[in-house]
Amino acid sequence: MPPQLVATHVGSQTIGGGITSDRYELDVPLDWFDQSSSDTGTIVVSYRVVRGESSAEDKYIAYLQGGPGFASPSPTAASSGWMKAALDKKYSIVLFDQRGTGFSTAISCRSLEAVGSAADQAAYLKHFRAPSIIRDLEAVRQALGVSTWTTLGQSYGGFLTFSYLSANPEALKASMVTGGIPPCPGMGMSADVVYASTFKRVVRQNQKFNDRFPTAAAMARRVVEHLSEQEGGGVVTPAGNLLTPRSFQLLGLSCMGFSGGFEKLFAMLEAAFETDGVLSYAFLKEFDHTLAFDTNPLYAVLHESIYCSGGGATNWAADRIRSSPEYRELFDAVHATAAGKPVMFTGEMVFPWMFDEIAELRRIKGAAEIIASETEWSTLYDPDKLRSNAVPVAAAMYYEDMFVDFALAESTVGMTNGLRTWVTNEHLHCGLREAGAKIFGKLYDMIEGNELVR
Repeated sequence: MPPQLVATHVGSQTIGGGITSDRYELDVPLDWFDQSSSDTGTIVVSYRVVRGESSAEDKYIAYLQGGPGFASPSPTAASSGWMKAALDKKYSIVLFDQRGTGFSTAISCRSLEAVGSAADQAAYLKHFRAPSIIRDLEAVRQALGVSTWTTLGQSYGGFLTFSYLSANPEALKASMVTGGIPPCPGMGMSADVVYASTFKRVVRQNQKFNDRFPTAAAMARRVVEHLSEQEGGGVVTPAGNLLTPRSFQLLGLSCMGFSGGFEKLFAMLEAAFETDGVLSYAFLKEFDHTLAFDTNPLYAVLHESIYCSGGGATNWAADRIRSSPEYRELFDAVHATAAGKPVMFTGEMVFPWMFDEIAELRRIKGAAEIIASETEWSTLYDPDKLRSNAVPVAAAMYYEDMFVDFALAESTVGMTNGLRTWVTNEHLHCGLREAGAKIFGKLYDMIEGNELVR
């Protein structure tokens, strides 16, 4: 770790109730792993330290956000939920914007275009994966002068946790994970294996949605029928996106796997049309608002690569699984509509045609194609270190999680020493957001030994 990395204090914020937040920035290498070239440059990594009146000087917990490509939550949420629970346990909370997000040299489609050619953009994006994020975290930890800290990883933040356990376990006092145990690290993990499993979970969520709202299937078919009849195959939304039958199915990402999602989707379908049979402006605008691919392009471009550890191209794995004999007709919205069957909404999947139908993503289509065909990927996990792990780890596993396949996560549980799990069907993937204090308290008691092994 270069000794010259010194954090700059950017500003302070008073949250209320004795809670304060200070934001810092660090200049770190774009490329941590090959600094022999003088033109690799640096990027900014930003983080906030949130403290309560009882926070101990040397007790820190670093929050690892889900994603990839999403900024850390605002410190203004610290008066409730898991943050309040952590402050009550005397932690100082480190809210870390992963590189490329928030205040950490944020990536947009526009900023990517400025990098250069599609090949230049793809090469740049490869520096925004887990190994680099872990190095950034280590720079933050050392800038704080902390010998060890605890981490809390939500969703993709859990994947980062296992990379951290593989690369720098000596920096970790303990780790908590919510809905984020990666599938089979070092055991034949691939994007194909992941999507072959998660598509089954998506089908199940669709079935539950249609059981919950029996009239929704007909409403969805009406939307698909309308879209397929339009010149050009769809309707242009207020944001300039092309809403087609297949992009309509993308609503499943936000509406199938989160609390309140079923209700939100049904409400959208119920009010989809104006009285003259045209899709309403409100529906089209809500479609734009519900999708976050254009405002978080890192997610769109790098998502499949989070399953690439040590080599092998994804070649648009989700799209290939969707096109397989098992799912081809099931997820063909036009075919389902003609046959009077339910329209199947998709989940946490990225498809190549999104870079044509989502307006902002058209700007980085070339880079996305290169990333999808890339075969050289850094290793994300060390199975041997996980098997000999000595860091206390507690994980909440959501049995009906649509995004993290339970069976694949179980394989990782079996190979990680010192990992305790709490399996529940009371929560979906968003459990930490809806019941943060409860979940944090449970995992805290597990890593502290307050809850006996049984």
